[in-house]
Amino acid sequence: MWTLRGRGARFAQERPDFVRRIDSIRAANVRLAGKVTLSGSLDHTSPSLGSPLRVVLADNECLFRASLRQLLAVPSSIIEEVYSVYVGAGFEVVGEAGSGEETIAVVEKLRPDLLLLDTSLPRMSGLEALRAIGSGETMRTIVLAADLSRADVVAAVHLGVRGLVLKDASTSTLFEAIMSVVAGQYWISQALLTHLVETVRPLLQSPDQSNALPTGKLTRRERQVLNLVIAGCTNKEIAQQCSVSEQTVKHHLTRMFDKVGASNRLELAMVATQHGFDTTAIC
Repeated sequence: MWTLRGRGARFAQERPDFVRRIDSIRAANVRLAGKVTLSGSLDHTSPSLGSPLRVVLADNECLFRASLRQLLAVPSSIIEEVYSVYVGAGFEVVGEAGSGEETIAVVEKLRPDLLLLDTSLPRMSGLEALRAIGSGETMRTIVLAADLSRADVVAAVHLGVRGLVLKDASTSTLFEAIMSVVAGQYWISQALLTHLVETVRPLLQSPDQSNALPTGKLTRRERQVLNLVIAGCTNKEIAQQCSVSEQTVKHHLTRMFDKVGASNRLELAMVATQHGFDTTAIC
């Protein structure tokens, strides 16, 4: 059973409502099937971690917004101690919205650093609201939804969403996703990454073999790892299936990036599918 220790325990004594809220969230969670962090170059427009990240919550469920608000109000030192995730100066929820129209108004007025957005908003969907808002210079968006269709995944990425997190994800996963997105990376759950790859695959197929993927340069183990990357597996899951360490998996990925000319996992998967890499050949 999950318990708070040290400073977390002292904070819990002072805020028993926090413990009840977090316990209810954790009790409702199921194990996240997997997630993928897609590294990219550091975005210099990212907000500074020297001050709390200003967050807007957009969800039509009041109770869910209240849970998120209390979760993000936890001191950064306790988050790091309990969840082992560094969150800088922490978070400040500066606004909330329960509909698409409210989301547009709140974001345009407050200009937050981060928008946690549900797609299932009344009258105007979250993605429609995001399209109306347009791309901001510094605001990052994470879609936090119960479920996403393949079309929603593609539309979200097209609109500049950097994080796609399902609501049954663990609390630590949410914090990790937030910090990855703030750092200029992408955070996409395994199931949703599979949606993205399967959607883009037909668009990338090319009969031109002059630019074929240099799979001949890949070792059998690298081809096996590539197959699992395309399937949306995490480094930990790849390590378990290949009976190697996560560090070894990272080493294989780095070598494949150099051989194929990719800069991150998403590019690697896209290049492989573009050139017809046979995902059934290596198991």
